[in-house]
Amino acid sequence: MKNRFEVYFVFLAFLSVFLLTMGSQNLLAQDGEKNRIRISANYFKIMDGEAYFDIKASARIDKKNVEVTNIKLTVYNEIIDEKIELGTVTTNMKGESKFVLPKLNEITPDSTHTYNFVVSFNGNESFKRASKSVSIKDANIKADLVVKDSTNYISATLIDVGKDSLLIGETMDVQVQRLFMPHKIGEEFNYTDKNGTILVPVDTDIPGVDGNLTIEVVLNDHDTYGTVKDLVVAPIGTPIVDESTFDLRKMWSPRNKTPLFLLIFPNILIFGIWGLIIYLITNLFKIAKS
Repeated sequence: MKNRFEVYFVFLAFLSVFLLTMGSQNLLAQDGEKNRIRISANYFKIMDGEAYFDIKASARIDKKNVEVTNIKLTVYNEIIDEKIELGTVTTNMKGESKFVLPKLNEITPDSTHTYNFVVSFNGNESFKRASKSVSIKDANIKADLVVKDSTNYISATLIDVGKDSLLIGETMDVQVQRLFMPHKIGEEFNYTDKNGTILVPVDTDIPGVDGNLTIEVVLNDHDTYGTVKDLVVAPIGTPIVDESTFDLRKMWSPRNKTPLFLLIFPNILIFGIWGLIIYLITNLFKIAKS
């Protein structure tokens, strides 16, 4: 009897191990069918404005790169072995999202004044877990309009905030803000000098609304500091003559600005035609009664 129980127990043990093994293999197979997500996160800082991440999620499915939409991403501040959640965002129909950071003085850097972030995706039935680490240092740009020998210049100084030191030998772009694409001015590469400063002349024949130019000074996609931008509004452009017809009654104007002749003549024709129809019908009734 005892031997039977031992055999029965051994059989159950082997059966349990077999089922667990099969279940693990099924789980691994299911996990292997999930697609991998690639997360990119680019840091932007606007002086006297906001700092944020432009985040994009994509995946390669059937040898094609596709945007991953409507997934929840969590942003953490990573400090040694600790992660502090800063918030969440959801990707839009283009697989993109924007996460506005709290002020950097409210976030803890490491001993080298570096801010470490992690953008994390917890996975779902279609995609595996994924994360992207981003490390940046804080930089400021101080830009101003200066006049020397009757020539207008944009002067901009680049500063490492953590070390409170000037950044020498870095390149910054100077450009005039436009609706579709900024108009670049100055040299192709504007290197900061020993004072961490660039000095770029601004032409006076650049058109601007009411003569005002919005000039951008940009540290563009830096490996350490990301993208940092400062804006200067300078009244040094050539005033633009407003030739907009938006408030006039034109063929291409909104409905409430329809040209008067299109309102008057078609309505006269419509009322005339209906009047004729009513007159004819009235005469038919008179003829029928007579």
